[in-house]
Amino acid sequence: MTLALAGRTALVTGGSRGIGRAVVRRLARDGARVVFTFHAAAGAAAELAAATGAEPVRCDQADLGTLADVFAPVRDGLDILVNNAAVNVPQPIADLTPADFDRVMTVNAKFPLFAMQAAAPLLREHGRIVNVSTLNTRVPAPGLALYAASKAALEQFTAVAARELGPRGITVNTVSPGATDTDLLHATNPPAALAQTAALTALGRLGRPEDIAAVVAFLVSPDASWVTGQNIAATGGLLL
Repeated sequence: MTLALAGRTALVTGGSRGIGRAVVRRLARDGARVVFTFHAAAGAAAELAAATGAEPVRCDQADLGTLADVFAPVRDGLDILVNNAAVNVPQPIADLTPADFDRVMTVNAKFPLFAMQAAAPLLREHGRIVNVSTLNTRVPAPGLALYAASKAALEQFTAVAARELGPRGITVNTVSPGATDTDLLHATNPPAALAQTAALTALGRLGRPEDIAAVVAFLVSPDASWVTGQNIAATGGLLL
């Protein structure tokens, strides 16, 4: 059996839990050498590393000074960057603080931007970048001003990077999940709201992290060489 990503090196941020964990598993299964970052979930990171052979690196995306540590394991060359790690501070605008703004914008937009900058000279020709955004940039909801705004910035960084890196055959795309069954989703939504969301989705359920990982796996595969600058809504039909 030929593995689609054999011989390729991938770096996935926020890989210890949720969507990131599923992405690490999928890319490793497809044959890639995978390096992934984690923040606090050291136990989950160690378990994932043991199960997949992927390499964990601790990272605090609120601190750009950790970029050097993140990229140290891939200094010999990189083929795939997946910017997945993010935080959410669900608060109405009236209750937001400057500290909330700085944290969310740094973790969700600033760090991924400079991760792309750091990755660019390491990426081999025909490399891949995938940035994970959210349906909420198109379906705004109360309490998600910072989260949606930070992800909207990331979507614009994606589009510009696709133009700038395209001459080297490097593709840059966004995946925007809908409601996906993760710890973050359950921490920020009551059960009744999740049930209602599943009922409104064309496929009749919440997304699974593996659903999103499959879309990422396609975008980083050789089959997606003609797809760049796109924002793929992986929502199961929640947005039609």
